[in-house]
Amino acid sequence: MNRDRRERTRAHWLETLARYRRDPVAPGSAAYWSPGLDCASRSELRSIQNAKIAALTPYLYENSDFYRRRFDRLGLAPTDIATVEDLARWPVVDKAEMMQDAEAFPPWGTYTCVDDALWRTRGWLMFASSGSTGTPRVFRYTQRDRELWSWANARAMHAMGIRASDSLFICSGYGPHVFAWGVQYAAATMNVAVIPGGGMDSTMRSTIVERYAPTVLVGTPSALLHLGRTYAARGPDPAASSVRLLFVGGEPAAGIEGTRHRLEALWGARLVEFYGCTEAAPHAGGYSCPASPGVDGVATTHLMEDIQAWEVVDACTRAALPAGVRGLTVCTNLNSESSPQLRFLVGDYATLNTAPCACGRTHVRAVGGIGGRADDLINLRGIKMYPAQIEAAVRAVPGVGDEFEIVLAHNAEGVDVMTVRVEHADRSGAVAAAVTREIHARCEVRVAAEVLVPGTLAPTQFKAKRVRDLRGRH
Repeated sequence: MNRDRRERTRAHWLETLARYRRDPVAPGSAAYWSPGLDCASRSELRSIQNAKIAALTPYLYENSDFYRRRFDRLGLAPTDIATVEDLARWPVVDKAEMMQDAEAFPPWGTYTCVDDALWRTRGWLMFASSGSTGTPRVFRYTQRDRELWSWANARAMHAMGIRASDSLFICSGYGPHVFAWGVQYAAATMNVAVIPGGGMDSTMRSTIVERYAPTVLVGTPSALLHLGRTYAARGPDPAASSVRLLFVGGEPAAGIEGTRHRLEALWGARLVEFYGCTEAAPHAGGYSCPASPGVDGVATTHLMEDIQAWEVVDACTRAALPAGVRGLTVCTNLNSESSPQLRFLVGDYATLNTAPCACGRTHVRAVGGIGGRADDLINLRGIKMYPAQIEAAVRAVPGVGDEFEIVLAHNAEGVDVMTVRVEHADRSGAVAAAVTREIHARCEVRVAAEVLVPGTLAPTQFKAKRVRDLRGRH
């Protein structure tokens, strides 16, 4: 590989990133973090994306062995993919392909654009995302990356309504997960106060809320539900606390009406949401705006198009789908030195809409929020559904507790069966019947429901694991 070409393409890529970054230090107005970008016309956004893609593909080819091999295998030159319209020529990159690369070239894989010599001078932060085989896909981000995603997250957090007068309580561990770190760095960019809550249980966190009065809680929806119940059990009313925003990520929430309403009622606060992934830069690809949910109650999630190109593809063929058709999310990351992935299959279900938003932003929105991940698909006797659909059904039954569990097993005849376990003070057959009825209405499948005494199921402290699949056990 020619070192001069590598250095040239890197310099051009970094110059391109800098050229299309506006208002990097302070908000351009009281309403928007970066009005020149957030309210750009569709043609302006496309022009930015095209300029970045034209600089990106040579950079990938010269600096990533993974991408160079893929270009050569497909018989494509970097110049063959120079615009958004050209992306369809590049088959999506999925997690399995990355895992194979990590296995073949341990421990880092070759999908990064930074070589060993450069890593020693860049400074880096490592995140890991495990696949179904347990093989870690590791992603390192340079100091330049951290500056880029701090700015992107700050724009998203400003859109949510977070200001310098706020204080954020991050109710999440600071492990190799992108969410807490991204919020932490963006808050520093915005001069927003932060209370780190990693390593604390919910009782300790509830004491922090009562004593230090944070205005924004940051965590997974499940963790903030449990924190609210713990806070209430100590005596105070969460809805009367200092908290005004519930800033969630890691699980669907905004698009599940029952979960959103439950959290907002519990805390007397508005719910806002981040959407992103470890692989395609650890910053907010998607975020809630002031107009979500609107008067119709339907949540929408903006996707930041000047720094990423978003599309949805068919779950089976992986062919690109038009706006308005539900498919799996695919991201081309246009905002990273070390991990600018080209058509990475994030794999969450979404329906995109390019119409301008009532908030004034022009970037594409996922209508109904971000749905279940394709990896989480449940196949029960040929009927396919997602845990988020079961969650919507469970939340629709009055009085059902926060925790629930989906158990998949074989019956005596070897047939797949599902039991949904919920908690309710009324353990009569009426509650079980209501749960099965709601699930049938949404998923068109008949399942069993088990009603447990409240407090039976273990509370969720971080990301909820709702499915227990016993079908592979003997």
